[in-house]
Amino acid sequence: MSSYDRELVERLLPAVWDSSFAYGMEDPRAPDPDMPRTKPNPKTGNTLYAHLADIKGAWRSTYLPLEERQALFLRYGMDWLERDIAAQLATPRQTISDRLIRGVGRIVAHLNGDECEIESEDTTQ
Repeated sequence: MSSYDRELVERLLPAVWDSSFAYGMEDPRAPDPDMPRTKPNPKTGNTLYAHLADIKGAWRSTYLPLEERQALFLRYGMDWLERDIAAQLATPRQTISDRLIRGVGRIVAHLNGDECEIESEDTTQ
């Protein structure tokens, strides 16, 4: 089982809505192209498509409140900026940012098998 982090999920989340998004994309954990080549090990092969399938499944099965689901769709599915989402939803930008952080956190927690919600990265509280 792979361990998912916030960066990986945010990077691959647009593939939920755009099937051609990953075309030509390289696995971020792959070695540099100029490294000497050896015989590939199938156990450590490219996991990009497995990650994409997991994230698509997590989008469908993770509990996400409607507000977080809307914010995630507009940010990662439609590639809108936070300020544009805030204007469209008549909500402060900070609220949209919090919804995005919580939503991605819930998806990461679901992918890693954690039932509890990952806390916001905001430490000002």
